[in-house]
Amino acid sequence: MSISTAGVVARPETATTSRTPVRQQPRKQRRLPDLARWLSPVGLILLWQAASSTGVLPPDKLASPLTVFESGYHLVLDGSLVDAFLVSLSRVAVGFVLGALVGGVLGLASGLSRWGERLVDPPVQMLRTLPHLGLIPLFILWFGIGEEPKLALVAAGVAFPLYLNLHAGIRQTDPALLEAARVLGFTRFERVAHVVLPSAVPQTLVGLRIALGTAWLSLIVGEQINADAGIGFLINNAREFLRTDVVVVGLVVYALLGLTTDALVRGLERRVLRWRAR
Repeated sequence: MSISTAGVVARPETATTSRTPVRQQPRKQRRLPDLARWLSPVGLILLWQAASSTGVLPPDKLASPLTVFESGYHLVLDGSLVDAFLVSLSRVAVGFVLGALVGGVLGLASGLSRWGERLVDPPVQMLRTLPHLGLIPLFILWFGIGEEPKLALVAAGVAFPLYLNLHAGIRQTDPALLEAARVLGFTRFERVAHVVLPSAVPQTLVGLRIALGTAWLSLIVGEQINADAGIGFLINNAREFLRTDVVVVGLVVYALLGLTTDALVRGLERRVLRWRAR
């Protein structure tokens, strides 16, 4: 009896030819949308410069982009902008750590325990409805006019969004996954460590992005409280002398810091949540 080799050889060929090649988007086409995102910001800056050059926008109302760039360059050279940047960055870092600790602990206590939710969630929900920037007079009475009210303001801006998203992420864990882990004999600690907390990571990272944005917003207001250093102090001094160029430089630095921290969190999100893409 003879065995036909043609049929044997044909099977892998059929398997390979049945695969549909994945078309990748050309690199030029991928770059076009990225470049298009810069059209409107560049257009606004050009329009701003044109309005300043023609006198439509007087310099005492708003300095031109070229003047702002020149002022920022001189502030970097004399070191005043770098010193202010380091002071503001340290305030945000300390306030963020304090707020993240408070929000994380309260979120875990409320999300992992029914009794914790009954005891912790109601007062947190009541406090989060208060505009935390309106707590400045109370913080001044409690902590004085030094660094403490600024740090407390940043911490309050961080704690609430992080708490809400961590709590929601824990509560939205798939019950089927928990049941499967229970059937497999996982202890409560193992279910929390291997099922609940990994499921809460995406929502928690969203809360982290919101918290960082709120931290910089809180710092802008906090540095208006009798500050003797920092970007807010630089802006206040410029306001007294009607230096709109320096005011804009400070605001641009705030915006760049916010965008940078948000980009760092988005990079962390892509790295941590690679399994979602797969």
